[in-house]
Formats: sequence, structure tokens, C-alpha cells
Amino acid sequence: MGGKSAGNQKPVNENRKQEQLDQYRVSNRGKPLTTNEGRKISNDQDQLKAGIRGPTLSEDYQYFEKITHFVKEEEPERVVHARGYSAYGEFECYQSMKDVTKAGFLQEAGKKTPLTIRFSTVQGPKGSYDTARDLRCQGVKLYTEEGNLDLTTIAMPVLINQDAMKFPDAMHAYQSKQDDDIPTATGAHDRFWDYVANNPESLHMVQWIMSDRGIVRSYRMMESWSINTYLFVNDQGVATFMRYVWKPVLGVHSLLQDEALKIGGLDPVFHRRDLREAIERGD
Repeated sequence: MGGKSAGNQKPVNENRKQEQLDQYRVSNRGKPLTTNEGRKISNDQDQLKAGIRGPTLSEDYQYFEKITHFVKEEEPERVVHARGYSAYGEFECYQSMKDVTKAGFLQEAGKKTPLTIRFSTVQGPKGSYDTARDLRCQGVKLYTEEGNLDLTTIAMPVLINQDAMKFPDAMHAYQSKQDDDIPTATGAHDRFWDYVANNPESLHMVQWIMSDRGIVRSYRMMESWSINTYLFVNDQGVATFMRYVWKPVLGVHSLLQDEALKIGGLDPVFHRRDLREAIERGD
């Protein structure tokens, strides 16, 4: 039960939310500035010089360390899913699944497992906008007591191809054309439609992308399915085919095409902002 305590203390619910946020934050207050090797630095704003107005000195290894880090800090973009946002939290098992699996994190109701989750679009580069009509992906890494479990899910129950051998071909057709790098963040061009016409199995997913489900309202309102079918095995050695499905507590909501275009123009980081602000609120 919430409510304010005596004096000027914060409401109980606010204190609880702040405690939840603090456990995922790292504070460097009170720690000295150091080189990569751990040597303390008193100044990282000025190079060594020969005299007050003299030339800079090549013996200033702190400068070379800093500039080398700067030159190499940009990594190449991912081929797909370049635009994404990640959050850290925990997975809670609501109901024991021990009747179908021996996986430790699914054995008892209430058991919590830390995880990192990353939401992303597919086609657009890092500099594209969030509300493009595109498939969304949800990548999860569960840090279980038995080792890390990596799980990839997508916001639609079907994939564009049935054989993984075709996946690079589908993505090459889906991405912006090499001759003009157009369009960005969407696959609506002739080469993609050529692929669809020559691979009828892709029609099912195209219908999903072009439907009202094609543009999610928020990553907190996105339903997603594992691409593959998995095999669970219980203590008795009985195997069960299964598929992971994430169901949003807030329900499934989408944006209309006109809404998405306006929001994307006004706030290209709309989904990132929505996710960040919800976390800050403790939601």
C-alpha cells in the first residue's frame, strides 16, 4: 500500500522505484580520472608543450592514448538491426514449467533471472528514424545460473523465408539500393518487390508488415515470437516442441501510417524516448 510517511519523506512507492533504478546504475563519483592502465591524471584538457607558448610534445602519451581511443571508438554498423536500444532488467517466472523443461530459470513461480534486452528495427541504419514501417526485433540475453541463454524474437509470427540459406538474399533485396542508397528504413523499392515476386513464401510476412501491425506504438506494446521452434526436455526425458512468445502487459498497439510519418519527422528517437522515460518512471 502506498502513501506518504511522516515529515518531508518521499512516498513509499517513489522510494521503492528509486531503489529499483539505483541497483542498475554505476556511479563513478569520488573516483580519480585515470589512463587506460589506471594511472591517475590531473589534466586531460591540455597537451604537453615546450614552454607556455611552445609546440606540443610527441612524448605526451596521454594525448596519444586519448586520440587513439577516439579514432578507433566507432565500430562498423551491423548489417541489419543497426538501430536499436537496450535495457537491463529481470525476467520473472510467473508459473512453474518443470513439467516440460529442466531449465533452471523456469522451475518455480517467482524466480527472477537478470537479463539484457535489445529492441531494434531491421533495414534502417543507426541514423534512421524509429517509426518506419519495418519489422522489429527483440534480442534477449538471460543470465541464468546454468549459463547465458540467447533468444531472438521478431514482432510477427512468420519470417520472410523458410530456409536460412535465403536470408542473406532477402536482406540484400530489402536494404537500400547500392547505386543510390535509397530508400532508408523501408524496403519499398523495385528490387525488394522482385524478390517477393520470385519467392511467394515471403508474401505472408509482407502482408503483416503492410498491415496495421507494421508500425508498433511502443516497444512496451510489442508482441513478438521466436523465429525457430525449440525442444524442451523435462526430468523424465519427455520432449515437447515449443515456441517462445512475448505478450506485452500493456496490450498490442500500433501507429497509423500518417501518425508514424509525423512522429518520425518530429522525434526520430520516439521509441527510445518512450522506453527510457518509462524506465525512469519505474514503469
